[in-house]
Amino acid sequence: MNQEIERKFLVKGTPWAGIEGDDIQQGYISKGEATVRVRIRKGKGYLTIKGKTVGLSRPEYEYEIELKEAREMLHLFCGNQRIEKIRYIIPYKGFKWEVDVFKGLNEGLVVAEIELEAEEQQFEKPDWVGKEVSDDSRYRNSCLLKWPWPFEKSRKMIH
Repeated sequence: MNQEIERKFLVKGTPWAGIEGDDIQQGYISKGEATVRVRIRKGKGYLTIKGKTVGLSRPEYEYEIELKEAREMLHLFCGNQRIEKIRYIIPYKGFKWEVDVFKGLNEGLVVAEIELEAEEQQFEKPDWVGKEVSDDSRYRNSCLLKWPWPFEKSRKMIH
């Protein structure tokens, strides 16, 4: 089984300055026992299925699909309900940090993710890594569609 073991942190400063990033558009076809996501990145389409998170781990399966099909799925199943962000890859002390700078409704939010091989795996955090939000579901991309960041603003929109 493919497992995703990931920790997520808020970012201080602009560690991506001078690094070329990738535009990402993604939407969610289904959320429930499994989350089904369609994504366009680097001119390619991907379909991803993720299971429930237990601790820091969850099953994940990702498949490359035709770009035309990814565009159709985003249009047909997601409409305007999309996450837009720029992803920067920043190597640090043997790990690859993915820094996501959000656009659109979540403009201003910047998070860094690190994927691990085991939940207890040790790593050193760069000085630009801030508060850990791995256990805060509000920072999941699928949640950011329904309740955009900053959360105070989206709370007012709901009430």
